[in-house]
This record gives sequence, C-alpha cells and structure tokens, in this order.
Amino acid sequence: MQELSKRILNGDRRAAARAISYIEDDHPLKQTILQELFPSTGKAFVMGITGSPGAGKSSLVDVLVAYLRGLGLTVGIIAVDPTSPFTGGALLGDRIRMQRHATDPGVFIRSMGTRGSLGGLARASKEAIRVLDAFGLDVIIVETVGVGQSELDIMHIADTTAVVLNPGGGDTVQAFKAGIMEIADLFIINKADLSGTNKLMREVEQMLDLAKHDAAWRPTIVQTISLQEKGFEELWEAFLRHRKYLEESGEGERRRSKHLREEVLEIVDFRIHQQMMNKIKQGAFGDLLEQVGQRVKDPYEAADVILKDYASSK
Repeated sequence: MQELSKRILNGDRRAAARAISYIEDDHPLKQTILQELFPSTGKAFVMGITGSPGAGKSSLVDVLVAYLRGLGLTVGIIAVDPTSPFTGGALLGDRIRMQRHATDPGVFIRSMGTRGSLGGLARASKEAIRVLDAFGLDVIIVETVGVGQSELDIMHIADTTAVVLNPGGGDTVQAFKAGIMEIADLFIINKADLSGTNKLMREVEQMLDLAKHDAAWRPTIVQTISLQEKGFEELWEAFLRHRKYLEESGEGERRRSKHLREEVLEIVDFRIHQQMMNKIKQGAFGDLLEQVGQRVKDPYEAADVILKDYASSK
C-alpha cells in the first residue's frame, strides 16, 4: 500500500489534503490511492446542500458545522465553486466565510472548482469525498454552486439532499422548473424571520403534492435563521430521520449501489473521451473534422468513424 494511503487511514490531515490535490491534478498516483482507500469508505453520512444563489447556503453550512461540532461529530466540507472559464480557478468565498472552523482539527474544508464540467459537481468531488470518508470523518457536507439544472448532479453523490429556499425569492417556481423538487429529501427555508415564510411553506407543500417522489418518504420542510443560529437542532433531526429511513428501508444501500454503478460508466465515458481528445490533439481526425465544418460530412457520420477507429485500436 502507498505510504500516502496509510497516512490517510491513520487520520493524517496533510496526507488527505495532498491526496485531494492529486485528484484535482489527475496525478499518476491518483487511481492507486483511490483503489487502496475504497474498502475503507462508505461509512460517512454525505449530506448535499443546494439551492439558488443568495439563499444563504454558505452561512447555513457554517452554523450547521458549528452545531455538529457541538455534538462531538467530525465534519468535512466540500464547497463546489464556480470556475473561471479563463483561469480555471475556483472562488474561495466559502472558505472565507468559514474562517472560525479553519483551525478546528475536527473540520476539514476544501473548495473545488467545477472545471467546466457539465454539472455543478466536479467529477473530482466524488473522489475527494471518498478520501474524506476514508480519512474517518463522521459527516461530509457538499455545498454546490446553485445554478439550476446542473444541481441535479448532487443526487448522484449525497445520501441526503437538502434544498435551501428563501421567502419571497421566487425559489419554489425556479426549483420546480429545474426538477430539484423531485430529488430533494428535505427543504430548508432559510432566513425564516423574513415575511413570506408561511406563504413559501404552503407553496412547497402544494408542489410536493404534485411532484414525484418516493412514496415512502415525503420531504420534510425545516425553517432556519442562520444569523440567529435558530432551527439547527430541528434541521439535524430532519437529516437523521431521513438517514434512519434510508437504513431501515434499504433505500440507502440501493442508492449507494446505484451511484457506484453509474460511476463506473462515468469513468469509462471520461477515459474514452480523454483518449479521443489526445488523438485529436496529436493530429488525428483533422481532415474528418474539417469536412464536418464544411458540411461535407454530418456529425453522426464523423462520430461513427471515430468510434470505429477506437474499437479497432483495442
């Protein structure tokens, strides 16, 4: 076993941080480390926090972490940030807002850029969560960028997904259009001291009556006020109720198994794409792509040629 893997399993914080950096940089040792850590994963409770920009997700996570630490639980935070299309850098605003946890050995905070991925969750985020799981954290919170449809990606990684809404923000209609209503396991009405909270509660209840969801679990609605640190005991209890449901119904095991099967296909898709892009960068298919650009060939015909070339090279 790699020395780095051993250190992670022994709770070495620097080793975990380095492994995540390896993941982000696609280091040659990344796969070996993840393979070695995999048998020690699947223990942490992974909680997804998503919602529209301005809903107060980061402030809510900050207070939730403090509450969980008060219970003696160790917490990991993966903050998936928007990535600049020019520099590829992630904005670290979430880490700035969580400064009070920066020196707490029981909290591990990591910001990760989406790096142009089609969804709000970077592919590397799943692997980073696996590292923190093997590292031994009790709870891992994934806070996403909140950009609508792409947030559906969170359902492929979290055990429990919470959608944060605001009174008077028009969030319910937007969430319903994005399909988030169907993947939320619970709803958090943050800034519940603002007017319109009761109206928002009714709107969410009405939409839940229309939306498709697991017949055995109707999403809970919890009110919080982050600035006053109110409602967080009820929020944690709601998370625990859903976790209990997952365990007792077998839905949790089914979800995790489904996520892992999907991940295999994602890895295959990524590697095929990577191999084809490398060939194109080396000059392959240049004439073919030029013919498509000139409308001599259609994209489907060209794709068939590339796939046949890939199959014949195996």
